[in-house]
Amino acid sequence: MGTLVITEQIDGIFRKVSYEVLSEGRRIADAMNCEMTAAILGNSIDDLAEEIKKYGADKIILADDPALAEYITDKYILTLADIIEKEKPEVIILGSTSIGKDIAPRLCAKFNGAIATDCISASIEDGKVCASRYIYGGKLITDITLNRKPSFIALRPNAASISEANGKGEIEKNQASVQGASLAFIEKRMDAGKKELTEADVIVAGGRGVNEGDFSAIEELADVLGGAVGASRAAVDEGWRAHSDQVGQTGKVVSPNLYIACGISGAIQHFAGMASSKVIAAINKDEEAPIFAKSDYGVVGDLSQVMPEVIKEIKKIKG
Repeated sequence: MGTLVITEQIDGIFRKVSYEVLSEGRRIADAMNCEMTAAILGNSIDDLAEEIKKYGADKIILADDPALAEYITDKYILTLADIIEKEKPEVIILGSTSIGKDIAPRLCAKFNGAIATDCISASIEDGKVCASRYIYGGKLITDITLNRKPSFIALRPNAASISEANGKGEIEKNQASVQGASLAFIEKRMDAGKKELTEADVIVAGGRGVNEGDFSAIEELADVLGGAVGASRAAVDEGWRAHSDQVGQTGKVVSPNLYIACGISGAIQHFAGMASSKVIAAINKDEEAPIFAKSDYGVVGDLSQVMPEVIKEIKKIKG
């Protein structure tokens, strides 16, 4: 019994959301007065166990096998199901990422549990697992009580704070359970040097208002701020950016500390993907653009005139 945290790593490097779910898992375990177990799947991952000891895991289960070197749905599901059978956790926490959203509902169905995805927080109220998440395109936040066990919480990246904590840190190796898996890994293509939108602290996004689809100023501002470049669906439909850059209801859901919307009108479908941003700033020449009603800061002006000034001032501040 207790909590189980499922981490994510790519090529031996933890994704930021792994530290977030570990921290949230420790808080949930403390509220339940139980132990927290962390699961790491992959190949040649001994060093990763040492890396997460300081985030409060009482037990760290290593499923280390060449068959798990790349994420393949059925191999991961079979291995995680075996871990859940042995550990029998009441609460299972993982990131609401593309992998997490693939894993969580399958495991939930297998164990007849309860699930809440894309959560911004989790807590224990009167002994029950509760979660908060956005609904109606980001207009409202709803609180959900999960009445079945195990309860699966998929946490939105950047929603939880990262904090170190004490834990026993006992390491246990688990044999990968891949017998019967039918999917095979063919190839992987990575965008070298590209920041992952869902984990970026700063996002500078462009829409149809970007002059002739020239994202150079947006890319420069993102680089100066150490952030990532996003885009509205309109910009993607125009062929100006790849779909992997799209933020919104049909794109990625993000929660950066700062979201700068450049030439984006602010349709509800776009807002659904960035509503939980800590601070929203908008630049648009249309003073009636809906984005301003949802922004903390706004500048009415032409991007071609405003962006160079913004970049210049930020560079001046940063020295």
